[in-house]
Amino acid sequence: MAHVIDRDKWARMPDRWQGELECGAWGSNSCLIFNYLPGTGGGPRLHRHPYSEIFIVRQGNGLFTIGDKEIEAFTGQILIVPPNTPHKFTNLGPGPLETIDIHENGSFVTEWLE
Repeated sequence: MAHVIDRDKWARMPDRWQGELECGAWGSNSCLIFNYLPGTGGGPRLHRHPYSEIFIVRQGNGLFTIGDKEIEAFTGQILIVPPNTPHKFTNLGPGPLETIDIHENGSFVTEWLE
């Protein structure tokens, strides 16, 4: 069965791609986070998941720490973080950083390391 999920179910603000959705409630083995970081800095602190996470950089420039590597990523790039790998990211600027983060699990499981 197909599902249509309206924006008001996941978006924090009606005019921004910002919010999150646990898709397991609709039979999907994924979760989505829509990040919007307007200024330099910000972003999640170091953490890991027992499943892979995929980052799609929609706009801007970010510094991603994935394991022991630091990667500067920019608009259009996709990063894949393996299970149990510590990671975090921050907006390098100038301008906003927007990402879509896909968790390969129907609900969020996060271990915060910082």
